[in-house]
Amino acid sequence: MPPPQKSPLPEPYKIKMVEPIRLISPRERDKAIQAAGYNTFLLRSRDVFIDLLTDSGTNAMSEQQWSRLMLGDEAYAGADSFYELEAAMREVYGFRYLVPVHQGRGGEHLLSRTLITPGQYVLKNMYFTTTRQHIELAGGIFIDVITPEAHDAQTNFPFKGNVDLEKVEQVIKEKGVKNIAYFWIETCVNMAGGQPVSMANLKALRKLADKYHIPLYFDATRATENAYFIKTREPGYQKKRIKDIFKEMMSYADGCTMSSKKDNLVNIGGFVATNNPTVFRKLKELVVVYEGLHTYGGMSGRDMEAVAQGMREMVDDAHIAFRVEQVQRFGNLFLKAHIPIVRPIGGHAVVLDARGILPHLDQERFPAQALSAAIYAHSGVRVMERGIVSAGRNPKTGKNRHPHLETVRLTIPRRVYTDSHLAYAAEAVIDLIKNHKKQPLLKYGLTFVYEPDTLRFFQARFAINSSHLTKA
Repeated sequence: MPPPQKSPLPEPYKIKMVEPIRLISPRERDKAIQAAGYNTFLLRSRDVFIDLLTDSGTNAMSEQQWSRLMLGDEAYAGADSFYELEAAMREVYGFRYLVPVHQGRGGEHLLSRTLITPGQYVLKNMYFTTTRQHIELAGGIFIDVITPEAHDAQTNFPFKGNVDLEKVEQVIKEKGVKNIAYFWIETCVNMAGGQPVSMANLKALRKLADKYHIPLYFDATRATENAYFIKTREPGYQKKRIKDIFKEMMSYADGCTMSSKKDNLVNIGGFVATNNPTVFRKLKELVVVYEGLHTYGGMSGRDMEAVAQGMREMVDDAHIAFRVEQVQRFGNLFLKAHIPIVRPIGGHAVVLDARGILPHLDQERFPAQALSAAIYAHSGVRVMERGIVSAGRNPKTGKNRHPHLETVRLTIPRRVYTDSHLAYAAEAVIDLIKNHKKQPLLKYGLTFVYEPDTLRFFQARFAINSSHLTKA
């Protein structure tokens, strides 16, 4: 054990290679965000100073992962790298069968196509953009069963990712067991701000799943962070290792979808895992159609080797403690400055409460999108909207969905930025927010110039809307 100290422990790694970044001038940033239609997804990375858009595929790999790339077996069928990946998944996650895919949404697509009969319902703890899209494309109907506390940005409830078990039973009784395709439960719920699910809640949901014979699958994208919150917040787990807590979590599911671009510490890849041999056979049939043969599924052999190594590294106690605590320190900078953020601070991002920051802007003026664009223009820091734009339109009415949370996500890649990078980002964002009345983007909001039919937040374009300010 290290000696007692006031300062937090430093990064549990040392830096071997560096990548230059540059801060372009305010004038250049203004031109860049205008050319991108005020959509941070459409910025060129060369024009970004500190990139907090996402933690998906933006991780730094370890020396062991880089060395494993050289071991990749690139055989089209039956590659040794697939069996290495399968062995690592069984060791760390504990599921019986694995189907690799190119990234998480490939797994969402396959699982939705496999388990949903058109007209059935999928119960989930808050929507995620691509997940709900795949549910609907397969003819399913999404129902949000997250605990009510998740919709309140300012409450400090420790497990805002929990499922509302009473609502689950109510939905089952109203819709009928045969009309429920499955439970799809996200660990460390992204759209709620990276909020975890308690082990007690997972156990209780498993009992309900068994009672009604409804399959239970996890979106395990950030499950390691969830395990850390269980260790630090839930009685009885403080002395347990992360890998054991993680394995227990997975034991309550019938399988999972996974974007390896997050917890698995790689830049591309994913998988679907299951314990059900019938589901596995169907997944294997579909993966050949949409991704690739069932022993590579859209990944190269070298990618599978890196993912296998990343699975083992992600449950290292020192790694995950530093990862989550770095996010906590970043969030505390905003709390000290009295900036409204989603509380408690999540595991992968600090999430600004755009409603609280810009109360004069109606949600139809896209306050979170405007704040994201303004942050880039002010600081060179790229962040992401998570509000009405991400929520999209109701496919039946064509009207905008209005989520309770209208937020901006400042997402921390794993093993990439130091605390000094994040201190710069926090100081710049705080300065902008405290002087936001000087910024036309934040005074008037935005309107659509171009709106795609699906997943509009990726490619939509906007313009400043000076004629529809709804409140003084």
